[in-house]
Amino acid sequence: MLNPGPTTETEKYFENMLSMTFNCSLWQDNSMSVKRFAFARFSEVTEQCFLLFTLILLMFLASLTGNALITTAIWTNPVLHTPMYFFLANLSLLEIGYTCSVTPKMLQNLVSEARGISREGCATQMFFFAFFGISECCLLAAMAFDRYMAICSPLHYATRMSRGVCVHLAMVSWGVGCMVAWARPTIFSPWTSVAPAAVFVAATLCISSPFLLIIASYGRILAAVLSMPSPEGRRKALSTCSSHLLVVTLFYGSASVTYLRPKASHSPGIDKLLALSYTVVTSMLNPIIYSLRNKEKKVLAHR
Repeated sequence: MLNPGPTTETEKYFENMLSMTFNCSLWQDNSMSVKRFAFARFSEVTEQCFLLFTLILLMFLASLTGNALITTAIWTNPVLHTPMYFFLANLSLLEIGYTCSVTPKMLQNLVSEARGISREGCATQMFFFAFFGISECCLLAAMAFDRYMAICSPLHYATRMSRGVCVHLAMVSWGVGCMVAWARPTIFSPWTSVAPAAVFVAATLCISSPFLLIIASYGRILAAVLSMPSPEGRRKALSTCSSHLLVVTLFYGSASVTYLRPKASHSPGIDKLLALSYTVVTSMLNPIIYSLRNKEKKVLAHR
């Protein structure tokens, strides 16, 4: 079983993306064929591994249950058939896929002696991880645009955010994620040399662009809220954005801390904990955030 160590910043990026427990390498010598990757364990102490397995399993099940309940409640209740809840249901579906693309293999690694993954399995996991991750970036931008339209153009909101528009925005989000995931073997292949310019362009278009759209939307929202004469109106306007803003902060904050830290501050232990936070913890917290901050869903929960 091959277990090459990373030697470049690009390799470090892919080590984190590949669920966070891989020790993958970009082979510069094309004469060597990588057939299998070995996992790096969270801990060499068996008792700690079982404790981590239990903790991650509980968070995984909580994430699946919470997101599934939100999706089911939205799709089965006509009262919740609004743009905001339509996007929330799509977000919950993406969170389920995002978590399932990584966590099962992580759990297996914690309790199994056969710690590894084939080249094909690694490519499959990378595809779904990129697909759901990039789609979520785009969907968060679409949700920010929805909040912008609701607060800044309330009189035109119903027509400009019709069901057809919402469906198209969701389709674009899922479609961009799919296209990036399909292009990943060419741009992000962990077995070939990766041009830094290609990585930079892909990261800018697929991750930074949605984030900038979110910032622009909330900039306009903040300006509109500050111009409202009524304190009650300002409070209600901000309350409609608080859940989404907190989810965006968790999603981009955890990823930024992981990938934008200085090279000197990287360490295997911290990298694994950070990877765990944005693959399991964030997905578990999202349904809790929306459930606690949304009165309509709390009413449904009591029925």
